[in-house]
Amino acid sequence: MTDLINKYKQWKQEKDAKRKEPETPVEHIIAWFKTMFGAIFFIMIVNGLLFGSFVVPTGSMENTVATGDFVFVNRLIYAPSTPQMIPFINKPLPFYRLPGYADPKVGDVIVFIYPGDRDDIQPRDFTYYLKRCVGIAGDTLEIRKTKVYVNGKEFSLPRDGKFDLSMEPPTEFKEQWLQAQKDHSFPIGRGYTRDDWGPMRIPKAGDVITLDKNAIMEWQTFIRREGNTFAVEGEKIFINGKETTSYTVKKDYCFGLGDNRNNSEDSRYWGFIPMENVIGTPMIVYWSWDTGRPITDIFKKISSIRWSRIGTIIR
Repeated sequence: MTDLINKYKQWKQEKDAKRKEPETPVEHIIAWFKTMFGAIFFIMIVNGLLFGSFVVPTGSMENTVATGDFVFVNRLIYAPSTPQMIPFINKPLPFYRLPGYADPKVGDVIVFIYPGDRDDIQPRDFTYYLKRCVGIAGDTLEIRKTKVYVNGKEFSLPRDGKFDLSMEPPTEFKEQWLQAQKDHSFPIGRGYTRDDWGPMRIPKAGDVITLDKNAIMEWQTFIRREGNTFAVEGEKIFINGKETTSYTVKKDYCFGLGDNRNNSEDSRYWGFIPMENVIGTPMIVYWSWDTGRPITDIFKKISSIRWSRIGTIIR
């Protein structure tokens, strides 16, 4: 045993002797880069597998979270993954999901990769959104006169949610406002509005969608997003070059809604969220201030800190 200890000490001394401190400017630069790359790699691994940080950009989830809240995100719960982007420059990377220990359920606040605007096959930018999951794959969701119903049961406004009445249009513009809502809501062609949406089943892997000329406009973007080609020739529909009258859904989806429902761009406008896009759930607000104030105006920036929000548990 003593011999083993002595051999280890000798090996350690020889190793330490070979390691020398940087002496020249070039050696200092190389050492600095090694340290930086090591730190970046560590951040990427932790941010992908365990926890992440998210800055709330809008008021769509008030008062559950507020604009300028910095929140810790639990990424381990749903699906830890390899790093999704390069830190500091926000360049997306190819990533792979690992099994989580739970699935998103109705009522969870979720952070997810934005799937893109209603008519986009691919999102224009890689960005994270935060909404409340109000429906999962296989649920039937409906909004009637601002009230949300999941499988026929009312889903109450969360305790910290609010209706921003300032977003209501003046009476004289109500008709124009309603038409604009119908033109820009999801899915295209159904004429849904912010306050009256559905009923509609949230797609589940294995669901079979019947396709006819009335369903083309509604489903073609969805089908293309699942990695298929879609073409129409006269009365015939072709998916991946084969004529068909139906489509089998490949993935599970969920429906995201802002707690500040009157002032939220969410699944009512841009569509279902693939479950594979959900990366975690926010846990706690660790910092909060007015992100609209420039950091150069240091005194006003400091005065905008919202001390009462720091430490808020997100439910």
